[in-house]
Amino acid sequence: MKNFNLNILGERINPGFKSTRALFDNEDFAGIQALAVRQVAAGAFALNVNVGTRAKSDPQFMAEVIKAIQAVVSVPLSFDFPGADVQEVCLKAYDQHKAGGQSPIINSIAETRWDLMDLQKIRPFRVILMGTERLEDGVAKPNKTGAEIAATAKRATQRLVRENGLNVSDVFVDISVSALIVDTTGMTRATLDGIRMIGSDPDLKGINISGGLSNIGQQLPANAADGTNLKEQLECAFLTMAVPFGMNTVLGTPWRDYKPLAADNFVLDTFKNFIDLTGSGALRQVRRFYKA
Repeated sequence: MKNFNLNILGERINPGFKSTRALFDNEDFAGIQALAVRQVAAGAFALNVNVGTRAKSDPQFMAEVIKAIQAVVSVPLSFDFPGADVQEVCLKAYDQHKAGGQSPIINSIAETRWDLMDLQKIRPFRVILMGTERLEDGVAKPNKTGAEIAATAKRATQRLVRENGLNVSDVFVDISVSALIVDTTGMTRATLDGIRMIGSDPDLKGINISGGLSNIGQQLPANAADGTNLKEQLECAFLTMAVPFGMNTVLGTPWRDYKPLAADNFVLDTFKNFIDLTGSGALRQVRRFYKA
């Protein structure tokens, strides 16, 4: 079966992975470099760099990680931290020449933290834009419907183009993938609706729709009822439905086998039935993924 034509933003330089946290704790820069090389060799178009809370307490460590990575790979980097002070250190440490002239990516911009765009004075950058939250009458509010997600993506993207000189293609809208085990309010359905609306909007032609898939199978058993790897199958089930709507980028593990699932695939069929459910019905459907 042919794989999806996806852009993979490598996620593994992140202390959420125990092996990577050990590299950070030991300041094993050679190990970090090897992890960067492995992701690029597996097809990552860019690498996300997240050193956790240490970025705030020791921003120079973040700078050293960036320089170490750029010494061995030539893809752009995404800086994953919400604070402008840390992002400033990252942008100053980044060598655009070593990334083949490509701009870095700020992860992430939101209507609630637009001050990060002031960092353009340091260097141009692309953005990961949070589609899951909006600013309404000066108050931050979560987006709970596909229409809210799409409206936020459009409003913020047009502002980035109008006020900050970005191209639509410089924007990666993060649509946020929910953990199924806690999704009793239809957020997965809203996310898919949002992807469809963004992907079909002619005013947003060229935009990138992205998301991290690792949450979707959180706290679920390793294997589905049919014996397959449940988490990997759930990620592929989500993509099977989202890619035709326009999702083209994944914050993920580059060597994972992301591919469309056959129409009669057990996990895909169960996932489709889950999408329209809420409350206790959604919870019962989640159990069907792993209980025969």
